[in-house]
Amino acid sequence: MCGIAGIIRKNKNSEPIDIKSLEEMSRLIEHRGPDSHGIHIDQNKRFGLAHRRLSILDLSSSGDQPMRCPSGNWIVYNGELYNYKEIASRLGLEELEFKSDTQVILAAYAKWGKDCVREFRGMFAFVIWDEKEQYFFCARDHFGIKPFYYYESNNSVYFASEPKAILPFLRNKSINRKALKDYLVFQLYLSNKTLFEGIIELPPAHIMIIKNGSLTIERYWNLEFKVGESRNSKYYEEKIQDLLEKSVKRHLIGDVPIGAYVSGGLDSSSIAAIAKMNLPESEFLGFTGKFSKYGKSFDESHYAQLVADQNNFKLLSYDITSSDFIEHIQDVIYHLDSPVAGPGSFSQFMISKFASKYRKVVLGGQGGDEIFGGYTRYLVAYFEQCIKAAINGTSKNGNFVVTYESIIPNLIQLKQYQPMLKSFWKEGLFEDMYERYFRLVNRAPSLGDEINWDFMNDYSAKDEYKKVFFGNKINEGSYFDLMTNYDFRTLLPALLQVEDRMSMAHGLESRVPLLDVELVEFSSTIPADIKFKNGNPKHVFKNALEKYLPREIIRRQDKMGFPTPINQWFKDDLRTFVLDTFNSSNAKQRDYINGNKIVDQIDKEGLYGRKVWGLLSLELWHQKFEIN
Repeated sequence: MCGIAGIIRKNKNSEPIDIKSLEEMSRLIEHRGPDSHGIHIDQNKRFGLAHRRLSILDLSSSGDQPMRCPSGNWIVYNGELYNYKEIASRLGLEELEFKSDTQVILAAYAKWGKDCVREFRGMFAFVIWDEKEQYFFCARDHFGIKPFYYYESNNSVYFASEPKAILPFLRNKSINRKALKDYLVFQLYLSNKTLFEGIIELPPAHIMIIKNGSLTIERYWNLEFKVGESRNSKYYEEKIQDLLEKSVKRHLIGDVPIGAYVSGGLDSSSIAAIAKMNLPESEFLGFTGKFSKYGKSFDESHYAQLVADQNNFKLLSYDITSSDFIEHIQDVIYHLDSPVAGPGSFSQFMISKFASKYRKVVLGGQGGDEIFGGYTRYLVAYFEQCIKAAINGTSKNGNFVVTYESIIPNLIQLKQYQPMLKSFWKEGLFEDMYERYFRLVNRAPSLGDEINWDFMNDYSAKDEYKKVFFGNKINEGSYFDLMTNYDFRTLLPALLQVEDRMSMAHGLESRVPLLDVELVEFSSTIPADIKFKNGNPKHVFKNALEKYLPREIIRRQDKMGFPTPINQWFKDDLRTFVLDTFNSSNAKQRDYINGNKIVDQIDKEGLYGRKVWGLLSLELWHQKFEIN
């Protein structure tokens, strides 16, 4: 796990690469690789590569980068290739010829060219200079676990693991107004935009060729929702168990001890349980966070302890406080690179900081909700569709994975979501599916005169949403697949960005075994009526996990992610901090936001509301990165 950066001159007559520029890029991502660093500038000073290394595989210097192979190709690489030994064997490499997965990537590229990425299983972002073809080959993993950003000027291309390393080279630092509207509407960014005008994210599962001053981007993998031959639920459960166990075992490679985040939910708990099963002799550690001052509403550590007790591993817990927020929030914003509307990012920063004292590698549970359908809003959407079908007499026509009668027992899960239901149905019922789901993911209605929407011009975030919603040739009859596909392509990369930044801020490698290509591809073949049987989120996944987890974990219906008592703090311990932030001279000069109106919302915000935090995060980002 590492950080990469570089500068590529597009024209032969451009000014030579300056080592000081590369040193500055390297310094700005130093936290990603505290173990070693390197810089390479080619002899003609047409390009320069910088690398920061966190040593996990091959702790010797043989894995240092930038790395050159005998043919003259150079690479900077960030990630872990979990099947690198299998690939080395297929390439006929003797074990003495390679010690790191970086060497295997170079050999695979030499053999298969750009198709090498189709063979890789893991998380990666890399750039290879092809000496023979005289071009740069850039690639990012299938799911976007590892980041890759770039900026194209008139004569250069700058790339890095984090936007902050590119900022010194922007002609003007300004906000991307389309990305800003995405953030306010969806609490994430669509279509590879970043909030920094000019800096673009290479999409997951894409490669980029930079040759003769031109950039060409293409997709190398796509998730297709194709239901296979009819099978019973037991088949899918056993297949999930097999693939999950193989993936977790694969994710345990390395030359350092391993731990895991354990929230007490299905995903992280199953990963920890299977990991411990495969590491019986080692001291496997679990890490969890809590807010004990606020009781069970913000403390799920007792569920995490159940998992640890059943699987016989030690669980270390950190009690997060408002004092931690004051001390570290500026660091959180800096490392995130962009504001996020989920306050759990702060909590994750604290747990990563805590875990980094004991481990260099941790396993996490990201991905389960997107690939197996775990979000409660799917139940909300289907409840309405079931009512519509019952009225129209169409619930048996094959397009609905649940009926009105079967969904009723699971509606108890909506008890805490009654305010959302009220808002969802406020402006109508029974519209087209994409319209209804847009209402579920659209956060703009909660924003009133706090925002000057004219600042974002006439950009339509809804039009952009529709392109993504229908952009993968999903069977439009399967509402469930359409919803999960949208979240897979938007929400999951946003969550992975937080996962990467909050762990790498402390030189900690976070691995996500649920995001294994074979497992994810298999999940897309499971019929929606088995995944989501009777409106029960993650139905087949829950059944598959019964052999690993306590029944209390499998059957719980109150999992909330990483609940953070941010609104209690804002009303109490952190009120002065919020007031001072929005009353600052910088905040008052924003053209699109009214700080006074936001402050008025502090006492009106619900227990898990995100409005004040989302806008505070945005203002702190402005101030931290000095963006007007």
